[in-house]
Amino acid sequence: MGSKWRKARMALGLNLCVYLPKTLEDSSPSSLDSEERLSDAALLSPANLGSSRPPTPSPSSYGFKLSRSGSKSSSKTCSICLTKMKQGGGHAIFTAECSHSFHFHCIASNVKHGNQICPVCRAKWKEIPVQGPTADPSPGRAPIGPVGWPQNDAVMTVVRRLPPPRRDLSRRHIVPLFPTAEPGIFNDDESLDHQTVAAERSSSNKNSADEIFFRTIEIKTYPEVSAVSKSKSFDNFTVLVNLKAAASTTTQNPSRNQSSLPQFSQNRRAPVDLVTVLDISGSMAGTKLALLKRAMGFVIQNLGSNDRLSVIAFSSTARRLFPLRRMTDTGRQQALQAVNSLVANGGTNIAEGLRKGGKILEDRRGKNPVASIILLSDGQDTYTVSGSAANQAQPNYQLLLPLSIHSGDNTGFQIPVHAFGFGADHDASSMHSISEISGGTFSFIETEAVIQDAFAQCIGGLLSVVVQELQVEVECVNTNVCLGSLKAGSYPSRVMVGGRKGSIDVGDLYAEEERDFLVSVNVPAEFSSNLTSLIKVRCIYKDPLAKEMATLESEEVGIERPAVAGQVAVSIEVDRQRNRLHAAEAMAQARAAAERGDLAGAALILEDCRRVLSETMSAKSNDRLCVALDAELKEMQERMASRHVYEASGRAYILSGLSSHSWQRATARGDSTDGSSLVQSYQTPSMVEMLTRSQAMLLGSPSAQRHIRPLCSQPKPR
Repeated sequence: MGSKWRKARMALGLNLCVYLPKTLEDSSPSSLDSEERLSDAALLSPANLGSSRPPTPSPSSYGFKLSRSGSKSSSKTCSICLTKMKQGGGHAIFTAECSHSFHFHCIASNVKHGNQICPVCRAKWKEIPVQGPTADPSPGRAPIGPVGWPQNDAVMTVVRRLPPPRRDLSRRHIVPLFPTAEPGIFNDDESLDHQTVAAERSSSNKNSADEIFFRTIEIKTYPEVSAVSKSKSFDNFTVLVNLKAAASTTTQNPSRNQSSLPQFSQNRRAPVDLVTVLDISGSMAGTKLALLKRAMGFVIQNLGSNDRLSVIAFSSTARRLFPLRRMTDTGRQQALQAVNSLVANGGTNIAEGLRKGGKILEDRRGKNPVASIILLSDGQDTYTVSGSAANQAQPNYQLLLPLSIHSGDNTGFQIPVHAFGFGADHDASSMHSISEISGGTFSFIETEAVIQDAFAQCIGGLLSVVVQELQVEVECVNTNVCLGSLKAGSYPSRVMVGGRKGSIDVGDLYAEEERDFLVSVNVPAEFSSNLTSLIKVRCIYKDPLAKEMATLESEEVGIERPAVAGQVAVSIEVDRQRNRLHAAEAMAQARAAAERGDLAGAALILEDCRRVLSETMSAKSNDRLCVALDAELKEMQERMASRHVYEASGRAYILSGLSSHSWQRATARGDSTDGSSLVQSYQTPSMVEMLTRSQAMLLGSPSAQRHIRPLCSQPKPR
């Protein structure tokens, strides 16, 4: 071992160890062994993702093979990028003092970010690899970028000892990618590009003929029946209020050149401030971390130049990889390299990760119109709520959230957290509680390989926000009509004293996203008129692009009052939404029974709900939503077959379904590809477009196709 180490040092010291990038001809599908294709870590290197536009998916450009050995390391496999190491394959190999080997460019990227211990055995190294330019770069060498690091990993430099040697003047231009010490206040966010935003708005005013504008919100109302006899009265008459956000405003002739940017679309939309809080505890080692890096690479590549991103990595503690930074070409390269440096180790401190994530958005100097946090974890918080769980019937999961994320005093949600539970060992109850308290969604990623699809669906929505701070007001028109209840799921709602007015706080809407609320009123007997006016609906919201408040009112909702109404059919739209709410209530009751240990009772609740749904008008009409609800309830029954099955996947599957139905927003659930399932429920066209892009990337490789079962992206059932 000692002689091999001396030979490696000598080779590196003489600059004989060179990484030769493969040409397109070298990496063609016919010449590449399927086990030597680019891995997740390699795909995130600046050399491979330096191009501003994502390349057309192909087996050679996006293929990968998942490691069956997890984090297992051998002399032939790089434990960072999970691909085989082969002499003469164009990659330099670094063998550490502890005998573990890695690709030189993989381990050198880690060292740049302060990781000076072995990713496999955690041994602290005395000698570490460092990358840098040679004194006389070759003609094919890429120039040094403005941030001070090479645009590709073409040449490796010598191994140096710790502590650092005297200052090397030849390396003055090599600076750390991001500062290691975090500031006390996170007000170092990159400034917003106000000039670009102003140009967009100016262009929209001058060239209105070249653009297609839609009404921002469409309001529809459906009384449960259209006519009621004059002599009849109801104490609980239902009116459905349906809201649908418009499509994004599409620019036909954009004034600035955006064709080269890997943006989500050419639509004018509100830019986003996104913070991803990522679990890198020891359980994430191996394939999980590689797939997470790949998914983050997809997110980074699909953010626009006006969107800003910051990444928090947490294990036993949390650290900010970089401040809020615009995803320009330079910003993307920096973000990709920072994510690529992550190494799994330690415990799971979700609270600390969320605290720093919330602090970034709280302390920022500038604010993009849309702000959100994406949280991913595969374990249970072992620092904040684990101790209280044994002493309380229900742990206080609100302790995981800083005040900057959740709002008190009913002032609306400040920062929604979209939580992703990864694998069978995550704490679904805590992740669901975090999302519910903050106003986000909870997704269950049962199969590791669909993590990118889950992220794609989420950002597809975040990158298409067209309505903000939406509040729905309902007011009774007839003096003899009063509101009974507002069924709005998880959205805060209230009925004013006297029952004449009520309101629902909805918040943001994505492009073409819908919301359905059931309003209950009393209907008095009416002998003096042939029509009874019931309610009118008003929407007050903020346009995120114009940054102006707007108001939209519906027409009055009324019913006819003939002397004899006869047989009047119930509105299928109302019946459909009643079924959805009934199914959601059954899911909540079944989950409560299962948590008490009564799995048989929980399954019976779901079975009774299926029977009731089968007798409704929607079911008899083969309504797609009703069929999908039945399939989902059946799936939940099967996941309650035993305590082991429920703990492994049943709880998370039910909670993700509850999150989706209560917010009427798409979530990822399990790995089902059954077209009748509700995995695709509430998906918007923007989400489907982003999912299609993700699946085209992942399914381009036959080796990946064998491992990946994508989330459904079919049109949602109505």
